[in-house]
Amino acid sequence: MGKEVISTTQAPSAIGPYSQAIRLGDMIFSSGQLGINPETGELAETIEAQTIQSLNNIKGILAASGMDMSHIVKTTVFLKDMNDFAAMNDVYKTYFAEPFPSRSTVEVARLPKDGLVEIEFIASL
Repeated sequence: MGKEVISTTQAPSAIGPYSQAIRLGDMIFSSGQLGINPETGELAETIEAQTIQSLNNIKGILAASGMDMSHIVKTTVFLKDMNDFAAMNDVYKTYFAEPFPSRSTVEVARLPKDGLVEIEFIASL
């Protein structure tokens, strides 16, 4: 079973030696998605706006692979400040329905481009 690169203009392009996502069989493994608008390359300003954009980027990657948000089985959320958890979670919960994917959320010292949130996922058919 070989791996396949998933690439779409509906999410920011990879700017280093990584792929937006990789398909391996029936599973998709994504790189972390910051709240960067893929059309402008600009980072949204607030935690809410960055969470929305990050999740919209994820939707774009999933669409390019023939999946949608219901296929996500696991997410990892990286926050610059755990005090932003409630605001991030208020947005996050609007993108998912039960059964919700498993999730880990961690506070990190710094994110690329000084982002406030970065989200990665694993999806399965």
